[in-house]
Amino acid sequence: MADRRFDNLPPHDRRGFFSAGLSELMGPLARYLEKKLPVHLPVMRTVLRPPGARPEREFLETCYRCGHCADVCPANAISLTKSTDGKLRGTPYVDPEARACVICDDLSCMKGCPSGALKLVDRLAIRMGLAVVDHATCVRSRGESCTICVDKCPIGFAAIHIGNDGKVKVLEPQAEGPGCTGCGICQQECPTRPVRAIRVRAI
Repeated sequence: MADRRFDNLPPHDRRGFFSAGLSELMGPLARYLEKKLPVHLPVMRTVLRPPGARPEREFLETCYRCGHCADVCPANAISLTKSTDGKLRGTPYVDPEARACVICDDLSCMKGCPSGALKLVDRLAIRMGLAVVDHATCVRSRGESCTICVDKCPIGFAAIHIGNDGKVKVLEPQAEGPGCTGCGICQQECPTRPVRAIRVRAI
């Protein structure tokens, strides 16, 4: 015999009835699959990793924390994290405020990495981060003709240039060819203080 209580339910309550039933049926299956097939969310990168770094989760799982990449860096641009977090402690990073990566011709850190946490990639395929310009802080907004960030960039016009509007324009790799590698030279060389008009965010 049919349950007349269901017939008397408004449409939205019927949907709730079915949803609750489906949830009760699928819950155990979902929990089982979660145990068997865990979903790994991407780990967000908060620092600039050396050139060729694998995605952050994979990088942290692969890196030996040996410091060899820092030892072979000709620019002394790579430091080792002194974090209290065991997952991060000893991993290499680049701080453009102190010393930026120069995208050296030898690509020493990638070639010297014994673990494979740094993969050897072409200079133009390096993706450490992306430079972001604060035009209000940039001295060009006050009529000065500064082009230091453009002049010092190791990639040159393929990564950064002065646009027709007179503003510094950073080229994103996906949209406009090779683009910004995120090396941090522009941030290191930017003359504005105490806040730099151009900063690199990790990607």
